[in-house]
Amino acid sequence: MSEAKRGDKVHIHYTGRLTDGSVFDSSEGRDPLQFTVGSGQVIAGFDKAVTGMSEGDSQTVSIPADQAYGEFRPDMVFEVPRDQFPADITPEVGQRLQMQNGSQVTMVIVSEVTDDVIKLNANHPLAGKELIFDLQLVRID
Repeated sequence: MSEAKRGDKVHIHYTGRLTDGSVFDSSEGRDPLQFTVGSGQVIAGFDKAVTGMSEGDSQTVSIPADQAYGEFRPDMVFEVPRDQFPADITPEVGQRLQMQNGSQVTMVIVSEVTDDVIKLNANHPLAGKELIFDLQLVRID
């Protein structure tokens, strides 16, 4: 039986959990995730975990932050004076927003709201976290 290698298109079912057991994503009830191994379509640790699996194989892998969404970077948390925030947006903690600087669009999450400033976090929501995936390789094309 062949093993998944760079350049192969794979179909995989997965459940992603944090170390506290909470599920952040899953293919359950959906078609398997499809991607080409080694193409950069998924996080590096996921790609690495699938490499070498055969059709029908299942495994649980732990992926450190540096092989997932990177370490949490405090320099990506910043404040915007309330009077410079768009008047048509009522910021709430946890709200996801897009910021545009020229042609670059950045996703941010509102992390704090005061009378004077809005604190925004441009880190990926899973940055700095170890991720645990239950994987099942369904098919290799």
